[in-house]
Amino acid sequence: MDRKIIVFSAPSGAGKTSIVRYLLEQYPQLSFSISATTRAKREMELDGRDYYFISVPEFQKRIDNGDFLEWQEVYKGQYYGSLKSEVDRLCSEGKAVVFDVDVLGGLNIKKYYKEEALSIFVQPPTLETLKERLIGRGTETPESLQKRIDKAEYEMSFAPQFDVILINDQLEVAQQEANRLIHDFLCQK
Repeated sequence: MDRKIIVFSAPSGAGKTSIVRYLLEQYPQLSFSISATTRAKREMELDGRDYYFISVPEFQKRIDNGDFLEWQEVYKGQYYGSLKSEVDRLCSEGKAVVFDVDVLGGLNIKKYYKEEALSIFVQPPTLETLKERLIGRGTETPESLQKRIDKAEYEMSFAPQFDVILINDQLEVAQQEANRLIHDFLCQK
């Protein structure tokens, strides 16, 4: 099997994770890329299932060795990243690898894998729609909501650099369009 990498990126609240979960249910040949992190493992999490939990010195050593496709220090001393070895492992099992990553991480993965990767930017129809979705979650303060909207506006400026912009106006329609995109990509030689 040729290596197939599928990258989903989007602003928070655009529906990317819902679309990825749907696709993972539809295609048994898809496998989700497990990220590495330095944050502490939570009670119900398992190493190698939820994340690869590694120490800060180990993470920094792996950065220096070029082991990551993309990485970020999200909070001081708390790193997250996508390991090249995870993609190699999944591809050796005959899987197509799916990423659900931030916009800059998604662009880095596409740059690394070039034509072996399909990069999809999931976009809300408008910033106002995104704002309504975030308010609907009931988890945002006015300050955090504004930060998310500002960040979404910034992230949406990168959308044209992705292979496909998938507008998520109605989730079911976006899922069907994503299904078509993935089917066509997986069938390419």
